[in-house]
Amino acid sequence: EHVAAYFNERNTAVIGYDRSGHGLSEGKRGHTKNYAVLLDEIGELIRQTRGRYPGVPLVLYGHSQGGNLALNYALRREAGLSGIVATGPWIKLAFEPSGFLVFLGKLTRMIYPAFSQPNNLNADHLSTDAEVGKAYVADPLVHNRVTSETGLSMIESGAYLDQYKGPFPCPLLLMHGGADQITSPEATRDFASRLEGDVTLKIWDGLYHEIHNEYRQAEVLDAIWSWMQVKVIP
Repeated sequence: EHVAAYFNERNTAVIGYDRSGHGLSEGKRGHTKNYAVLLDEIGELIRQTRGRYPGVPLVLYGHSQGGNLALNYALRREAGLSGIVATGPWIKLAFEPSGFLVFLGKLTRMIYPAFSQPNNLNADHLSTDAEVGKAYVADPLVHNRVTSETGLSMIESGAYLDQYKGPFPCPLLLMHGGADQITSPEATRDFASRLEGDVTLKIWDGLYHEIHNEYRQAEVLDAIWSWMQVKVIP
């Protein structure tokens, strides 16, 4: 909420959504039919936003899994965005996932893709501020599940980004916590180095995964706003 409030105070509308299987959206927790559905949901969000704010520059902002989705959407679906902001994007995980769990996911994906496992996310790794992790665990809309289809789709779409080399279709701001133990800052740095176009990279030394919930969050949001003023706002 504080992120939306920051931009609202600067005369910038923020429109979000709960993707399928998360938040207030319907469906099994942590499950989506396939990755294309996740991209379709973003497309619908953009369509509705353009209808509400015609002619206004539109920036797609995604964090973690959302960062993965924002980057893949720009590369695979649409080149008409005014900009992309991706923070802590899931290109690669910062740890090696259990080989057994990956094998189990691949096996059950063929038989029952909605098979659910714990996502094993350590809330202590979200922020250097322990209160952030406590609030995450206490949030009734937060769950700890991921299904075989969704988990493997995220790994595969991250691998696509990890192998991509070429043009990026709009101005891009990539930011990552240098001490992120959930998604890999090195993968984000490598991704940026392979792109052609207007790409800005900022690694925040010492910060964990949710840089917008860190002790330097004001600096993080100021950096996004400064980038938007230069790259997006006419």
